[in-house]
Order: sequence, then C-alpha cells, then structure tokens
Amino acid sequence: MPYQTLKGGRVPIRMWTDPATVEDVALEQLQNVSRLPWVEGLAVMPDVHYGKGATVGSVIAMRDAVSPAAVGVDIGCGMTAVRSSLTVEDMPDDLGLLRSRLERTIPVGYHAHKDPVDPSALPGLRERGWYDFWKRFDELHPAVRGRFGKARAQLGSLGGGNHFLELCADDEGAIWLVLHSGSRNIGKELAEHHVEAARRLPHNQDLPDPDLAVFLAGTAKMEEYRRDLFWAQEYARRNRAVMVALSQQVVTKYFGAKRCTWGEVISCHHNYVAEETYDGVDLLVTRKGAIRAGRGDLGIIPGSMATGTYIVRGLGNEAAFNSASHGAGRRMSRNKARKAFTVDDLVEQTRGVECRKDAGVLDEIPGAYKDLESVIEAQSDLVEVVAHLKQLICIKG
Repeated sequence: MPYQTLKGGRVPIRMWTDPATVEDVALEQLQNVSRLPWVEGLAVMPDVHYGKGATVGSVIAMRDAVSPAAVGVDIGCGMTAVRSSLTVEDMPDDLGLLRSRLERTIPVGYHAHKDPVDPSALPGLRERGWYDFWKRFDELHPAVRGRFGKARAQLGSLGGGNHFLELCADDEGAIWLVLHSGSRNIGKELAEHHVEAARRLPHNQDLPDPDLAVFLAGTAKMEEYRRDLFWAQEYARRNRAVMVALSQQVVTKYFGAKRCTWGEVISCHHNYVAEETYDGVDLLVTRKGAIRAGRGDLGIIPGSMATGTYIVRGLGNEAAFNSASHGAGRRMSRNKARKAFTVDDLVEQTRGVECRKDAGVLDEIPGAYKDLESVIEAQSDLVEVVAHLKQLICIKG
C-alpha cells in the first residue's frame, strides 16, 4: 500500500501503516523525533510500536547527528538465514534430539561458552580478520575494557528475549537455518554509556524527550560513539556468523555431509546506523527495528515463535530511505502478554513446533505479536517476497 503522511515538526512522518492503529505513546515519540533540529526525514514501518527513546519500526535520517538511544541498547541486532539441501522428508518425526543438540552447542539466555570459540577454526570464518577485530577492542571506551573476556565468551551465544535459533521449512519443502541475535552484553554496555553521555551535553537540554539526545558531527563525543557503534555492529554480525557455523556443524553431523550442504548466507542488521546519501546529502540513517531494503538487497522479516518468517528482496524505495520492517512487531508489551495468556495458550499457539512451552517464554507467545501477513502486505512497495518459511524447531533463551 502507498504510505500515509502525518504532519510532523520539521519533517513529515511517512507511515506504512494506518496511523489509527498506532499507540498514542508511539505517535508522540514519532512527533518528538520529527521536531529534532537535525532530522532530515522519518519513515515508519508497518511493525511500528512504542520503544525506548524512539519507536521500534522507525527509520530516522539525520544530518550531522545521531541519537544513541534511538539506535537502542542491542546495537547491531539482526537476522541471518541460510538454506540447506535438506527437505522436510529428511526430518525425523521427533525433532527433540536435534533441538537438544543445538541447545547444547549454542548458549542461550545469560549463558556463554565455557571456553571461548575459536572462530578461525570454523569453516567459512577462517579468513575474516579476527585478529584485527579483537585488536580494536583496546580502542573502545575505557568503561568496557574489563569486558574483553566476557565478550570473547559470549561470541557465538544467543541471548534471551525475542532472540531465537530456528530450523524452518519453506513452501517448497527446503529446510532453512534462521537466527536472530545481536551484540550481547558488550553492545548493551557501550550503548548505555553513550546514552548517558549524550544526555549530559548542553545542546540536548531542551529536547522534547531526553532519550533523543544526540551527538553532533565534528565533536570528540561523536567520534567516540561512531567508533564503538561500528565495532559493536561488527561484533553482532560476527556473533551471528559464529552461531550459524556452529549450528551448521550440528545439523550436518546429524544428517551426514553427503545429505546436507548449505547455500548462500543472508544477513541483515535491524538495529543500527548506516552512512547513506539521499538527494546528494550525506545522512546518518538509524534503523531501529527496520532492515535495509535497497534494490536487490536480501532481507529477513520474522513473525513469532510459530507464525513463520519471510525472505524478501528490497525494491529500493527512497521514500522509506530504502528500508522495510524488521518483523511483525509486538501488539502488546511483555507484561501485558504474561497477564493476557496462559501456558495452555502457548501450547496451543505453538502446536507443531518443537520449542519451549513454559512460563519462561510466555511473553513471546505468537498472540503478543501483530499479524505477519498484514505487515508484509502493507509494504508491497518496499519489498518483494522471495520465500516463506514455517518453523519446525524454535530455540529461545
């Protein structure tokens, strides 16, 4: 559907959803963003909902400024997917054993690897510049210098919340490995430090929302944030790459190397900043709960534990700053979901999926999320569907 436009402060608010369906608190956040002196454009995706600092599902284009709280604390959070040569006919009737082997390999929740993974020993990751990447850790803000060991141990771990590792089948019966995770504790600590630093700067004292505090180009604080931000985004991408490689080993060993081979890896951030140019103007584009959908870009848009995932190809719509939604988006908060649903509801809504079915993941119940099909339909001018996947195994922290 074509976007709708709301009157904003300095810029109009382009919305790929019906504004009447968006919470008042989220609409207020969008208005606050539109009033910022540095904002050049604001695009709102169909999965939009209230978030810390800025709405989830928003694309904020600024000139010479960036808001660390708008990026969020899970810097570089995103998705990775890869198709295998396996089909649904290869899957055993009971997927419990395969799920348990994956869970033993990939730490979830607050857990990390007992012994840090050596990614240079994993197929496909050997020539990825690991030495130079870790060497740059010493350049990060002093507040996290003591976290080197933890960052090494958490590399290749999933985390909790809405992060997941899945085996899915597409509509043609092919099996895919799908992963959602971010920059773990190191990204969180870096983000929290910079959010607080931005709040204290004089030029941010009269903002409509202190969570929209920005760093300005040409300042030392901006350079420090960009250094840490881009390192954390790289950590997140490498974290997913390690988990994918480890999971591929588990699946390949389970089915045998002759039966199981792997195709091209698709990977995309959906909480990040990119340097992009529009109408000849260099901008810092923050996608918070949004993926890049430039023409030909492959992306991943998941739903929830049992409602599937879409592999999409970007159409390059510059009105949306070449972006699309990052998922279905929540329709209710975690606390509200825990009160609204029971474990019996979770069992029913995840029927047919090998996954946790206990109170610990009740806030991730499919009913707490928006309808994925409607979200995809609302952005037909942003992406085209390449494949539709349905969960067989879903692992959460």
